[in-house]
Amino acid sequence: MIKLNAIYKSFSGKEVVKDLSIEVKKGEKVAIIGPSGIGKSTLLRLIMGLQKVDRGRVVIDGRDLSLNNPELLRNTRMKFGMLFQSAALFDSMNVESNVAFPLLENTSMSEGAMQERIRETLQLVEMEGSEKLMPSDLSGGQRKRIGLARAIVARPEIVLYDEPTTGLDPILSTNIEDLIVKLSEQLHMTAVVVTHQISTILRTVDSIYMMQEGKLMAPETAKTIHQSANDYIRSFIKGGLE
Repeated sequence: MIKLNAIYKSFSGKEVVKDLSIEVKKGEKVAIIGPSGIGKSTLLRLIMGLQKVDRGRVVIDGRDLSLNNPELLRNTRMKFGMLFQSAALFDSMNVESNVAFPLLENTSMSEGAMQERIRETLQLVEMEGSEKLMPSDLSGGQRKRIGLARAIVARPEIVLYDEPTTGLDPILSTNIEDLIVKLSEQLHMTAVVVTHQISTILRTVDSIYMMQEGKLMAPETAKTIHQSANDYIRSFIKGGLE
């Protein structure tokens, strides 16, 4: 589903991603972890084709985004949904309009079909009945849920999560983590989660990759990471790097 082969990305002469490779299978849930500023969010943008790699190959479902083909890139992006760190809702639009946005922009669904899809999606994220609320009426956790609804309303094959539980209290974090797992199972979506929150790492994914010096270390799991043979990973999990 996702295959990155020896990719590089620099900004102002500084290498942020360096000889990085990873393969994520269809339906798999993986986490990319590491300290703030290490390049995790940049990696998400490279996967989605929002930024171009300097070198290497980005292959999504057999399509090579490195070929610089605008139509191929546009069609491949339709496979993605993304939950932004801040939810990134449109403040001037109500919940219904926010969630409908990807459908209006990218599909030819009828009004009736669109309304039904929005209703179903709000039920999935446990926000049914909120259609007419404005973002200012929502709590932080509710905004995340609506952001998640917008990310999945077009039923993408891959969902990218950029720090999905940052700024939420433990109970709300747990709710969002449960939703990530629920959606992956019910809608069979591949998930890539960028986070440094330990509970999110342990509760939501199949494989955990630590990012260091632009590369990804060998993957761990929730069962192995606390006893990792790598001192850097163990230190991070114990809070030594944050």
